[in-house]
Amino acid sequence: MIQVTIWHNPRCSKSCAALSILEESGCETEVVKYLETTPSKDEITTALTMLGMNPRELMRTKEDLYIELNLKDTDDYDALVDAMVTNPKLIERPVIFKEGQAIIGRPTSIIAKFLAS
Repeated sequence: MIQVTIWHNPRCSKSCAALSILEESGCETEVVKYLETTPSKDEITTALTMLGMNPRELMRTKEDLYIELNLKDTDDYDALVDAMVTNPKLIERPVIFKEGQAIIGRPTSIIAKFLAS
């Protein structure tokens, strides 16, 4: 059985759809409600490495909070990661982890391919 972890926001339709896909596929799924249990700086950094992304690519850049914090004007890796730790609402969702790999499950059509790889 495939074991996966999902950083999940139950108020997000895409995140809920992703979780349904994981459950329907028979995966053993650990659900982390990241707005309640914020990932640590190390966890976000590890996720970025697994995703092959820089911090901004994992951020919800259209969030009002992103604009309020003036994050578009910084390229400082640590500052952007710290912003996600302090404000997990900025983290794009859902993030799905499996066997040292990760994806952002948008569009949800990519999830089945990720599980099969």
